[in-house]
Amino acid sequence: MDAARRLKGEVALVTGAGRGIGRAVAIALAREGARVGLMSRTAEELREVARTVREAGGEARELCGDVLVPEDVERAVAELAGQEGGLTILVNNAGTGRSAPFAKTSRALWDEMLALNATSAFAVTQAALPHMLAAGHGRIVSVASIAGIKGYAYISAYCASKHALVGLTRALAVELAAKKITVNAVCPGYVDSAMTDRNLAVMSEKTKRPVEELRREIEALTPQHRLFTPEEVAATVLHLCLPEARGITGQAIAVCGGEMPV
Repeated sequence: MDAARRLKGEVALVTGAGRGIGRAVAIALAREGARVGLMSRTAEELREVARTVREAGGEARELCGDVLVPEDVERAVAELAGQEGGLTILVNNAGTGRSAPFAKTSRALWDEMLALNATSAFAVTQAALPHMLAAGHGRIVSVASIAGIKGYAYISAYCASKHALVGLTRALAVELAAKKITVNAVCPGYVDSAMTDRNLAVMSEKTKRPVEELRREIEALTPQHRLFTPEEVAATVLHLCLPEARGITGQAIAVCGGEMPV
Protein backbone atom coordinates (compact mmCIF):
# COMPACT_ATOMS: atom_id res chain seq x y z
CA MET A 1 0.00 0.00 0.00
CA ASP A 2 1.20 3.48 -0.86
CA ALA A 3 1.79 4.96 2.59
CA ALA A 4 1.11 8.45 1.27
CA ARG A 5 -2.28 7.48 -0.20
CA ARG A 6 -3.76 5.03 2.23
CA LEU A 7 -7.30 5.23 0.82
CA LYS A 8 -6.40 4.54 -2.79
CA GLY A 9 -9.20 2.54 -4.39
CA GLU A 10 -11.85 3.67 -1.88
CA VAL A 11 -14.90 5.69 -2.89
CA ALA A 12 -16.30 8.17 -0.37
CA LEU A 13 -19.48 10.22 -0.12
CA VAL A 14 -19.40 13.34 2.05
CA THR A 15 -22.65 15.18 2.74
CA GLY A 16 -22.62 18.88 3.56
CA ALA A 17 -19.37 19.01 1.62
CA GLY A 18 -19.60 22.61 0.45
CA ARG A 19 -18.13 24.31 3.48
CA GLY A 20 -16.68 23.96 6.97
CA ILE A 21 -16.10 20.45 8.30
CA GLY A 22 -17.49 18.75 5.19
CA ARG A 23 -15.13 20.64 2.92
CA ALA A 24 -12.15 19.81 5.14
CA VAL A 25 -13.14 16.13 5.30
CA ALA A 26 -13.50 15.86 1.53
CA ILE A 27 -10.05 17.36 0.97
CA ALA A 28 -8.47 15.11 3.62
CA LEU A 29 -9.98 11.94 2.14
CA ALA A 30 -8.98 12.91 -1.40
CA ARG A 31 -5.41 13.60 -0.35
CA GLU A 32 -5.24 10.03 0.91
CA GLY A 33 -6.33 8.72 -2.47
CA ALA A 34 -10.09 8.26 -2.07
CA ARG A 35 -12.36 9.23 -4.95
CA VAL A 36 -14.79 11.62 -3.27
CA GLY A 37 -18.41 12.43 -4.01
CA LEU A 38 -19.36 15.88 -2.76
CA MET A 39 -23.01 16.36 -1.81
CA SER A 40 -24.51 19.74 -0.96
CA ARG A 41 -27.42 21.94 -1.98
CA THR A 42 -25.14 24.71 -3.23
CA ALA A 43 -23.59 24.04 -6.64
CA GLU A 44 -21.21 27.00 -6.50
CA GLU A 45 -19.67 25.80 -3.24
CA LEU A 46 -19.31 22.28 -4.61
CA ARG A 47 -17.46 23.57 -7.65
CA GLU A 48 -14.97 25.39 -5.43
CA VAL A 49 -14.35 22.32 -3.24
CA ALA A 50 -14.01 20.05 -6.27
CA ARG A 51 -11.52 22.46 -7.81
CA THR A 52 -9.47 22.47 -4.59
CA VAL A 53 -9.51 18.67 -4.43
CA ARG A 54 -8.34 18.35 -8.03
CA GLU A 55 -5.61 20.95 -7.57
CA ALA A 56 -4.33 18.80 -4.70
CA GLY A 57 -4.17 15.80 -7.04
CA GLY A 58 -7.40 14.17 -5.85
CA GLU A 59 -10.58 13.08 -7.59
CA ALA A 60 -13.97 14.66 -6.87
CA ARG A 61 -17.49 14.32 -8.22
CA GLU A 62 -20.07 17.06 -7.61
CA LEU A 63 -23.47 15.75 -6.49
CA CYS A 64 -25.75 18.72 -5.99
CA GLY A 65 -28.76 17.68 -3.91
CA ASP A 66 -30.64 17.91 -0.63
CA VAL A 67 -30.22 15.17 1.99
CA LEU A 68 -33.83 15.79 3.05
CA VAL A 69 -35.15 14.85 -0.40
CA PRO A 70 -35.23 11.03 -0.82
CA GLU A 71 -34.93 11.25 -4.61
CA ASP A 72 -31.81 13.42 -4.32
CA VAL A 73 -30.22 10.95 -1.90
CA GLU A 74 -30.96 7.93 -4.08
CA ARG A 75 -29.73 9.72 -7.20
CA ALA A 76 -26.48 10.90 -5.59
CA VAL A 77 -25.61 7.49 -4.15
CA ALA A 78 -26.53 5.67 -7.37
CA GLU A 79 -24.55 8.11 -9.52
CA LEU A 80 -21.44 7.96 -7.35
CA ALA A 81 -21.49 4.19 -6.86
CA GLY A 82 -22.35 3.51 -10.48
CA GLN A 83 -19.72 5.73 -12.06
CA GLU A 84 -16.98 5.06 -9.53
CA GLY A 85 -17.60 1.32 -9.19
CA GLY A 86 -18.82 1.23 -5.60
CA LEU A 87 -19.06 3.17 -2.37
CA THR A 88 -17.06 2.21 0.71
CA ILE A 89 -16.88 5.36 2.87
CA LEU A 90 -19.75 7.55 4.02
CA VAL A 91 -19.35 10.72 6.06
CA ASN A 92 -22.69 12.04 7.29
CA ASN A 93 -21.77 15.66 7.84
CA ALA A 94 -24.86 17.60 6.73
CA GLY A 95 -26.45 19.33 9.69
CA THR A 96 -27.37 22.61 11.30
CA GLY A 97 -27.87 24.23 14.69
CA ARG A 98 -30.36 26.69 16.11
CA SER A 99 -30.99 27.80 19.66
CA ALA A 100 -34.07 28.67 21.72
CA PRO A 101 -35.17 28.25 25.34
CA PHE A 102 -37.13 25.04 25.69
CA ALA A 103 -40.38 26.91 26.42
CA LYS A 104 -39.95 28.78 23.13
CA THR A 105 -38.84 25.80 21.06
CA SER A 106 -41.48 25.40 18.39
CA ARG A 107 -42.51 22.08 16.92
CA ALA A 108 -41.16 23.35 13.59
CA LEU A 109 -37.71 23.95 15.14
CA TRP A 110 -37.79 20.53 16.81
CA ASP A 111 -38.72 18.81 13.54
CA GLU A 112 -36.06 20.74 11.61
CA MET A 113 -33.26 19.70 13.98
CA LEU A 114 -34.28 16.03 14.01
CA ALA A 115 -34.72 15.94 10.24
CA LEU A 116 -31.42 17.47 9.22
CA ASN A 117 -29.20 16.22 12.03
CA ALA A 118 -30.50 12.66 12.43
CA THR A 119 -33.06 11.54 9.85
CA SER A 120 -30.88 12.63 6.94
CA ALA A 121 -28.04 10.43 8.20
CA PHE A 122 -30.47 7.52 8.51
CA ALA A 123 -31.61 8.03 4.91
CA VAL A 124 -28.17 8.42 3.35
CA THR A 125 -26.79 5.48 5.33
CA GLN A 126 -29.64 3.24 4.18
CA ALA A 127 -28.94 4.19 0.58
CA ALA A 128 -25.18 3.68 0.87
CA LEU A 129 -25.10 0.50 2.96
CA PRO A 130 -25.92 -2.02 0.18
CA HIS A 131 -22.84 -0.87 -1.73
CA MET A 132 -20.60 -1.41 1.32
CA LEU A 133 -22.10 -4.85 1.90
CA ALA A 134 -21.42 -5.70 -1.74
CA ALA A 135 -17.82 -4.49 -1.39
CA GLY A 136 -17.33 -6.52 1.79
CA HIS A 137 -16.12 -3.59 3.88
CA GLY A 138 -16.90 0.01 4.71
CA ARG A 139 -16.59 3.01 6.98
CA ILE A 140 -19.51 5.13 8.20
CA VAL A 141 -18.62 8.27 10.15
CA SER A 142 -21.23 10.76 11.31
CA VAL A 143 -20.31 14.24 12.46
CA ALA A 144 -22.34 14.71 15.62
CA SER A 145 -21.39 17.17 18.38
CA ILE A 146 -20.27 17.29 21.98
CA ALA A 147 -23.97 18.14 22.40
CA GLY A 148 -24.60 14.53 21.37
CA ILE A 149 -23.00 13.23 24.56
CA LYS A 150 -23.85 15.95 27.09
CA GLY A 151 -26.52 18.57 27.57
CA TYR A 152 -26.52 22.33 27.06
CA ALA A 153 -29.09 24.94 27.91
CA TYR A 154 -31.07 26.65 25.13
CA ILE A 155 -30.35 24.02 22.47
CA SER A 156 -32.62 21.17 23.58
CA ALA A 157 -33.75 20.29 20.05
CA TYR A 158 -30.19 20.32 18.75
CA CYS A 159 -28.99 18.19 21.68
CA ALA A 160 -31.80 15.70 21.12
CA SER A 161 -30.99 15.40 17.42
CA LYS A 162 -27.28 14.84 18.00
CA HIS A 163 -27.99 12.31 20.77
CA ALA A 164 -30.20 10.51 18.25
CA LEU A 165 -27.32 10.45 15.76
CA VAL A 166 -24.97 8.99 18.37
CA GLY A 167 -27.60 6.40 19.28
CA LEU A 168 -27.99 5.40 15.64
CA THR A 169 -24.21 5.10 15.39
CA ARG A 170 -23.92 2.78 18.38
CA ALA A 171 -26.80 0.54 17.32
CA LEU A 172 -25.63 0.24 13.72
CA ALA A 173 -22.05 -0.49 14.83
CA VAL A 174 -23.25 -3.60 16.66
CA GLU A 175 -25.46 -4.68 13.76
CA LEU A 176 -22.64 -4.38 11.22
CA ALA A 177 -19.69 -5.50 13.35
CA ALA A 178 -19.39 -8.88 11.62
CA LYS A 179 -19.65 -7.30 8.15
CA LYS A 180 -16.28 -5.48 8.26
CA ILE A 181 -18.13 -2.15 8.35
CA THR A 182 -17.29 0.24 11.17
CA VAL A 183 -19.66 2.95 12.36
CA ASN A 184 -18.49 5.88 14.48
CA ALA A 185 -19.39 9.44 15.41
CA VAL A 186 -17.07 12.41 15.78
CA CYS A 187 -18.31 14.94 18.32
CA PRO A 188 -16.72 18.38 18.01
CA GLY A 189 -17.05 21.23 20.42
CA TYR A 190 -17.62 24.69 18.99
CA VAL A 191 -15.91 24.91 15.60
CA ASP A 192 -14.64 28.12 14.05
CA SER A 193 -17.06 28.03 11.13
CA ALA A 194 -19.74 29.97 9.30
CA MET A 195 -22.43 28.17 11.31
CA THR A 196 -20.89 29.32 14.59
CA ASP A 197 -20.64 32.87 13.24
CA ARG A 198 -24.34 32.80 12.30
CA ASN A 199 -25.36 31.47 15.69
CA LEU A 200 -23.29 34.10 17.49
CA ALA A 201 -24.91 36.83 15.40
CA VAL A 202 -28.37 35.55 16.33
CA MET A 203 -27.42 35.35 20.01
CA SER A 204 -26.03 38.87 19.88
CA GLU A 205 -29.23 40.20 18.35
CA LYS A 206 -31.38 38.47 20.97
CA THR A 207 -29.26 39.39 23.99
CA LYS A 208 -27.96 42.78 22.82
CA ARG A 209 -24.46 41.66 23.78
CA PRO A 210 -21.38 42.03 21.54
CA VAL A 211 -20.47 39.07 19.37
CA GLU A 212 -16.88 39.03 20.62
CA GLU A 213 -18.08 38.82 24.24
CA LEU A 214 -20.26 35.83 23.35
CA ARG A 215 -17.39 34.25 21.41
CA ARG A 216 -15.15 34.50 24.49
CA GLU A 217 -17.83 32.75 26.53
CA ILE A 218 -18.02 29.75 24.24
CA GLU A 219 -14.23 29.63 24.00
CA ALA A 220 -14.16 29.43 27.79
CA LEU A 221 -16.24 26.23 27.74
CA THR A 222 -13.09 24.25 26.92
CA PRO A 223 -9.94 24.12 29.03
CA GLN A 224 -8.02 25.06 25.88
CA HIS A 225 -10.03 28.30 25.65
CA ARG A 226 -10.45 28.23 21.90
CA LEU A 227 -12.66 27.15 19.03
CA PHE A 228 -11.64 24.16 16.92
CA THR A 229 -10.78 24.20 13.25
CA PRO A 230 -12.62 22.15 10.62
CA GLU A 231 -9.28 20.56 9.76
CA GLU A 232 -8.90 19.20 13.31
CA VAL A 233 -12.27 17.51 13.07
CA ALA A 234 -11.47 16.24 9.59
CA ALA A 235 -8.26 14.63 10.87
CA THR A 236 -10.26 12.53 13.32
CA VAL A 237 -12.78 11.57 10.64
CA LEU A 238 -9.93 10.60 8.33
CA HIS A 239 -8.31 8.38 10.94
CA LEU A 240 -11.55 6.45 11.42
CA CYS A 241 -11.63 5.78 7.66
CA LEU A 242 -8.12 4.32 7.47
CA PRO A 243 -7.44 0.57 7.32
CA GLU A 244 -5.67 0.62 10.68
CA ALA A 245 -8.84 1.90 12.39
CA ARG A 246 -10.79 -1.28 11.64
CA GLY A 247 -11.02 -2.13 15.35
CA ILE A 248 -12.69 1.18 16.26
CA THR A 249 -16.48 1.03 16.00
CA GLY A 250 -19.48 2.22 17.97
CA GLN A 251 -17.55 5.16 19.37
CA ALA A 252 -18.49 8.81 19.90
CA ILE A 253 -15.12 10.54 19.80
CA ALA A 254 -15.05 14.05 21.23
CA VAL A 255 -12.86 16.75 19.68
CA CYS A 256 -13.43 19.25 22.45
CA GLY A 257 -10.14 20.26 24.08
CA GLY A 258 -10.88 18.55 27.40
CA GLU A 259 -14.49 19.63 27.89
CA MET A 260 -15.63 16.33 29.35
CA PRO A 261 -19.21 15.06 29.15
CA VAL A 262 -21.24 15.05 32.36
